[in-house]
Amino acid sequence: MYAQEESIYNIVKEEPQKPERPPRYVSKYAGTTAPTGSTFTIHHTSRPGVSNLGGHVEDTAFGAHRYANERGNFGPPPAKSMPDPKQYLRGKTQCKPVGSLKQIKKENPDLLKPSKLKDRIKPPLPGANEKPIMNLVTSKNFIVANAVENILAAPKKIPNNDEDFLNKEDFGKVPDYLARIKKDIEVEYQYIRDLKEAELENEGITKRPLSQEERVALLHACKAKWEEINSEYQLGTHMTKLDTVGKIKRKEQHEQALTQIEKDIEKIKREHIMIDPSC
Repeated sequence: MYAQEESIYNIVKEEPQKPERPPRYVSKYAGTTAPTGSTFTIHHTSRPGVSNLGGHVEDTAFGAHRYANERGNFGPPPAKSMPDPKQYLRGKTQCKPVGSLKQIKKENPDLLKPSKLKDRIKPPLPGANEKPIMNLVTSKNFIVANAVENILAAPKKIPNNDEDFLNKEDFGKVPDYLARIKKDIEVEYQYIRDLKEAELENEGITKRPLSQEERVALLHACKAKWEEINSEYQLGTHMTKLDTVGKIKRKEQHEQALTQIEKDIEKIKREHIMIDPSC
């Protein structure tokens, strides 16, 4: 009942009690005891140091026995790892000195002989005991003999490498390309004659109105032609630099063709169109 009533003691907060600090931990083993489960400095000795992995090794007095190896630590001591300034590399300790020419000639003359001899380019000179052949005289006139040999000699045969056109297989025959050209010319003449005959037959026909089916078909054909030329024209629109005559002419031809087709489409869209078959 007293806690539920208003009181100034309910506003004052109690300070929290600090927990008591436990005593500092002190190991029961001495600080000079070797660590258990260690394999450090146990090599090259008959009585190694601590290497028990179970951890039940107590403080053992090893006495005066030294089980630590000099290099069983983190490398040799700094004083022992430094080089000795007196033991430096001296000259002529790795290889023997080369002897003089006089010494080589006396001790090992085979080293001075060449391993391979060069071939002689010129014939050897005659010896002192070789005597040349002398007093040999001929009565032959070499100038006259040379003239006679050239006069009586037969002319050299020069091989003829020119092609003999008279012995060809098609010599004297009409070439095949002329027959093809004549045939093409005859076909063109026949086509012209047919056109003239068709014009003569259509001379009496007067103008007639263009039917709706023909007008629609013609309009679709013009639009298809416009799409075809426009697709070709769009392939070259990305070219910003027209540096050749062909590119310029191709662009102009496409533009003229598109303009003419657009004009034709506008004419075909009219309702009443008269055509003349004779034209």
